Amino acid sequence: MQSLKHHFLLAMPHLEDANFAGSLSYLCDHDDNGTMGVIVNRPLDLTLDALFEQLDLGGDDSPHCDAPVYYGGPVHKDRGFILHRGTASAWDSSIQVAEDIALTTSMDMLQALADGRGPEQFLVCLGCAGWEAGQLEGELMENAWLTVEGSAQILFDTPPEQRLQAAAGSLGVDLNLMSREAGHS
Repeated sequence: MQSLKHHFLLAMPHLEDANFAGSLSYLCDHDDNGTMGVIVNRPLDLTLDALFEQLDLGGDDSPHCDAPVYYGGPVHKDRGFILHRGTASAWDSSIQVAEDIALTTSMDMLQALADGRGPEQFLVCLGCAGWEAGQLEGELMENAWLTVEGSAQILFDTPPEQRLQAAAGSLGVDLNLMSREAGHS
């Protein structure tokens, strides 16, 4: 099995599950035990400023106050998952996903962001997406998803509403031209 870690998972137009329709997920872990990622194109009606306030972290002067918080997926919706540039070694509860992309789930990162420190490029997500062993592979065989290698530029430099099309474009695909009917060969 080829690992899909550091890959985008693009929802096909016919995928109607409310949690994933129109979504772009970034896969942070994929092995024989299952798959974990975060949806990266669904900003919530919540900013970091409000999150800092809810968690009593201060942050009134943080340059990150206006950054959106994202819906990361239907699993662990009460937990924060911070996808960021850099290495995991600087933070508690972190994993290195790609050479320059890590995922952190610890409060030290949120506190650093509230204090105006931390990485320059990041996405704070509430919740994550998870698939049991073999589940994602089955959904891929059902043509529910497209996959393409992940890109820091799409994650951090592309506006959220353009990320799905940008990822599809890196495959030479325009999702707007695809049929809503799933095909099988």
